[in-house]
Amino acid sequence: MSLTGVDRETQAVLDRYRFDPALFEALRRRVASGELTPETNVVRGSVAPPHEDDVVPLPERDSDAWSRASALGVRALSEGRIAQVVLAGGMATRFGGVVKGAVEALDGRSFLSWKLGETARLGKALGREIPVALMTSFATEEETRRHVASLDVLEPLWFTQSVSLRLTEAGGLFLEDGRPSLYAPGHGDLLPSLRRSGLLDVFQARSVEHVAVSNVDNLGARLDPAVVGAHLVAGRPMTSEVAVKQGDLGGAPARVDGRLGLLEAPQFPPGFDQDLIPVFNTNTTVLRLDALDRDFDLRWLYVRKSVDGRAAVQLERLYHQISWQLETTFLEVPRTGPRGRFFPIKEPEDLDASRAGLREMLAASVLD
Repeated sequence: MSLTGVDRETQAVLDRYRFDPALFEALRRRVASGELTPETNVVRGSVAPPHEDDVVPLPERDSDAWSRASALGVRALSEGRIAQVVLAGGMATRFGGVVKGAVEALDGRSFLSWKLGETARLGKALGREIPVALMTSFATEEETRRHVASLDVLEPLWFTQSVSLRLTEAGGLFLEDGRPSLYAPGHGDLLPSLRRSGLLDVFQARSVEHVAVSNVDNLGARLDPAVVGAHLVAGRPMTSEVAVKQGDLGGAPARVDGRLGLLEAPQFPPGFDQDLIPVFNTNTTVLRLDALDRDFDLRWLYVRKSVDGRAAVQLERLYHQISWQLETTFLEVPRTGPRGRFFPIKEPEDLDASRAGLREMLAASVLD
């Protein structure tokens, strides 16, 4: 099904990346009618900070709890029960619209060179190849494939997320240079894309039981046996990493009418003091694979973007909203230092500020 007036090149991208015209039209009408607005992002109900015991700290190194978790993680990784999924489909608008995975991150090596290289280093130390899958998008797939082919790494598994079209605030098509404006509708696509691509079946056929998910631009989110083991000790389908805030904005664990889950910043009520929650979501998780073989009802968030100085609307879903549907462990991890797990690079200036910390972290093996 083609949209009226869409040029051939745009239509080819829509066809290739699973554009859903019926879903798009339904969402477009909700924007046009005012049913979807920034105000509808806000959750209904009584929002409160998590309880003190809702957030579990990663065990201190060399403690009995750390030794147990680390041993469990090493065993699971050595037995091939753990895979890694790297989210590499973002359009990196704050980074100049480049394919961030291919950008030099440190010492002449790209984000993907480090990300894939660190997993390969761990696998070599454990004597087991660790499966890695990259989720790309229409904006990143071709360049990411070319870049990975130039690296001295094992070929990862590949899958792509879907594509959609930006809207005006009135609910019409947003145009750039007379053509519909494309975007990737958030990493909530991770879950259906794993199933539709057949990758969920591939993992299960290889006896993978858990997947560790992280952003391509967070080099701190390495596969760490202690983190994997903490997930296994907790025994819940989902472990979501959180870190202590240092002026950070974004999602965080909260209780809504007593229920615990992750909220994005726009979902908090306007009067809620988010500083009451000392930690935030780093978008790094470990997920039990058998819990993902189902459909999840994820909320559509109304996101305003500035495109060529004009207001555009994107409707996005985020995969960690499944924390409201799966029992979740919120694991507090260190953000800096040799065991640091949160080094986000959203703008070029962030690289300059993070290089010393990245070197310290990457110099240390997760097995040390």
